[in-house]
Amino acid sequence: MQSLDTAFSALADPTRRAILARLALGEATVGEIGEPFAISAPAISRHLKVLEDAALIARTRRGQQFVCRINPVGLKTAQEWLDHYRAFWGGALDRLDAHLKSTPQSRKP
Repeated sequence: MQSLDTAFSALADPTRRAILARLALGEATVGEIGEPFAISAPAISRHLKVLEDAALIARTRRGQQFVCRINPVGLKTAQEWLDHYRAFWGGALDRLDAHLKSTPQSRKP
């Protein structure tokens, strides 16, 4: 459960979610990732470290640059957890809907 806690903690920050949205378009260097943000390069690096520690991204060195990409395995853990609860709530809401449709509605005088 630690990896799930770490993943959701990382996803709680809007800057990190924006970084993941950027990386969903394809891999990018640390400099490219930081361009649209009005924060320092060290702050971007800290966000990337949190995402990397949560296994949501992977960084590799290419020459003198680091290139980042989404780690689908890390995202899979969070997605599986969400899918479980989506199925649970979907079924519960379907049963409630069926119950409400089968129950005669009381009428006010």
